[in-house]
Amino acid sequence: MKKIFLSILIWTVGATLTIALYFAMLLCTVLLYPFDKKRSITHMQCFWWSDALIALNPYWKLEISGLNNIDKKRTYVIIANHQSLADIVLAYKIKMQFKWVAKESLFKIPFVGWSLALAKHIKLQRGNLGSIKKVYREASHWLRSGISILFFPEGTRSETLEMGDFRNGAFKLAIKERVPILPVLFEGTGTAIPRGSWIFTTQTCAKLKILPAIETTDYQPADFVKLKDIARSILEKGF
Repeated sequence: MKKIFLSILIWTVGATLTIALYFAMLLCTVLLYPFDKKRSITHMQCFWWSDALIALNPYWKLEISGLNNIDKKRTYVIIANHQSLADIVLAYKIKMQFKWVAKESLFKIPFVGWSLALAKHIKLQRGNLGSIKKVYREASHWLRSGISILFFPEGTRSETLEMGDFRNGAFKLAIKERVPILPVLFEGTGTAIPRGSWIFTTQTCAKLKILPAIETTDYQPADFVKLKDIARSILEKGF
């Protein structure tokens, strides 16, 4: 009974915070529209949202390491493994300006999707070549504007602790734009959100690790597979 009550409370608080986040982002967008074309202040509202969701969930404990590997003066192609929707919450703990590359269906979720749109995250329609080309045009634009881009190169959440195959796009983009790859590792988030049930039952000790950046200046466009393999190996060794 206690777990049911706590789960109802967690979901209620989470939904309330997400609705509050949307309206905070909307207010920032409207008031700062002429001065914040990159939606940086709008994006920063997700920082308090992430802090609150993590702090108020009694089933979650988070360890963060490697923040010193982030140079706030640089722009990155961020790559991360993907175990759970909780990864999205945790990613804001790195306190960086970035744009997600997120599947189109997420933008249709009330409040969550509306918030993604307000922050100008990048919408991907899977299997649509025109959408894929548009993603890379937008990503290049943001990188040249000093905003990092975050990819889940597996393309979807892993169903096991093993990382899936990486797609090529993030690595082609990093080489083309001459920006470093920043590997981010999520560990233990696979049990953070219940699957097949709404009841929280498992204590989760999750880890967020920011690993040293991989420079791309010496890579040629044809070297994207080599870069992909190196980045994947670095993430695997981080566990």
